Order: sequence, then structure tokens, then C-alpha cells
Amino acid sequence: MLDMHAHILPNVDDGPKTVMDSIDVIRQMASEGVTEIIATSHAYSPHYHVDHKRVQIELPLLQQELQKQQIDVTLHVGQEVRIHEELIDNLKSGAALSLANSKYVLVELPSGEIPAYTIPMIQEMISMNKVPIIAHPERNRAIASKPSRLERLVKNGALAQITAGSVTGHFGKNIQKLSMQLIEANLIHTYGSDVHNNDTRPALFEAGLDYLDKKHHHELVDIFLENNARITMNKDMIVLEPQSIEKKKWWQVIG
Repeated sequence: MLDMHAHILPNVDDGPKTVMDSIDVIRQMASEGVTEIIATSHAYSPHYHVDHKRVQIELPLLQQELQKQQIDVTLHVGQEVRIHEELIDNLKSGAALSLANSKYVLVELPSGEIPAYTIPMIQEMISMNKVPIIAHPERNRAIASKPSRLERLVKNGALAQITAGSVTGHFGKNIQKLSMQLIEANLIHTYGSDVHNNDTRPALFEAGLDYLDKKHHHELVDIFLENNARITMNKDMIVLEPQSIEKKKWWQVIG
């Protein structure tokens, strides 16, 4: 299985602090059945910016350490790119990395809003044969207050990634509930851990899949894992018809 959203490079952002911390995180992920990981360090965020050149230097070093430790996990380059007005130019110049050198770009929205230029930027990315994958939309407050905002992004060509910890309830019941609503409305296409460490931000990769299986979403689990694999193959993803999430009126809730 491939994890397409993970902070595993040591001492570059809010992920692992040391090489051994990184090794411990990846060893845990391997125990959960993960065989490939796309390293998605933060880029262009207000708090962290891991330059693409540093990613390309650090990742082979970590891969070598995994081999020494006999941990059979393959790493791929990537970034979690905060949406910003120069993103198109950064993609054209190579300063913003796609996932595993594919057409897919992991795009992070600000936590509380969707910038006004988001849809035009999605459309321009599509015209460049780049496909934005919205990172953890279930944790965006604008989408939480009005899930149809994500539906609009998807209908304009974006895809979306759900986080394992959101599915399991690690970020609270409200985010778990919204996660399931987005999944059941076919507004989610890929699945990632967004792991940062083994303590406060663990992978929970297997636990999230188990929860989806428990909720009888076996087919969607298969689609998410297949779509993850298609990133490294640079193939089109399986995309189901998005459904609207209707908020129930008060009289529909009673009883």
C-alpha cells in the first residue's frame, strides 16, 4: 500500500526531528502494511517552507538509512504545497514539486478559508495537465460550515484526500462525522496518513481503513488504495459521481 501524504523527512518541518525519529515513524507504517510513501513536507506555508532542492537531497539519504535498517519501504519525492498566488509559476519552474514526479499536486488550503482565486487556479493547473489534490478538506473550516464548497472544487477538476486520523476520530467527533459525509458523497479520492510522529500525530493508516471496512465501505477502500497507487504510475484516477451533502432540516432530525 502507498501512503500519499506523510511528513517523514527529519528536521525540515513539524514532522520528525531526527533521522531515528523518521525511521521509527516509517517502521510503524511498515508494520501497518505500507510499502511506499510519498514524502510531502510543507512548502509555501506561513509556518514552514521546505525547498524542493532540500527534499531532493534529504529523501535519498533517508532511503539509504531505511536500507541499512532493512526496512522495505520505498520513498518518493513530493510536497504539501500551500495554495498561493505564485503557485502556477512555481509549478512551471519546478520550485513546487508534484507527487512522485506525476501530474498530481498535493495542495493545502488555509485552515479557515478557500481563497477567491482557488477555482481559477485549479482550472489553470488542469490546463497544464496538473491535477490538484486538496489535502485534508475535512479540516478546513469553510468546507466544514458548507461542504458544497468542496463539491464545487471537485466539479471544477480538483480531487481530494482524506486523512486516516480524521476517519478514526483522532481529531474529534465533528471532523470524523464530516469525513464520513465527504466520503459517502464521493468527494474523496485518495487516502493519506498525514503522519508527523508516532505520538501526537501518528499514521493510523491501518486503523482508518479498518474503520471504513467496519462501516461497509469496502469498495471505497479499494478505490482509495487503487487511486493512491495510480499516482506513482501517473494514471488517471477512479472518480465517482459527486453527490450533494444536504443539511437536514430540524423536523427531519426529530424522532
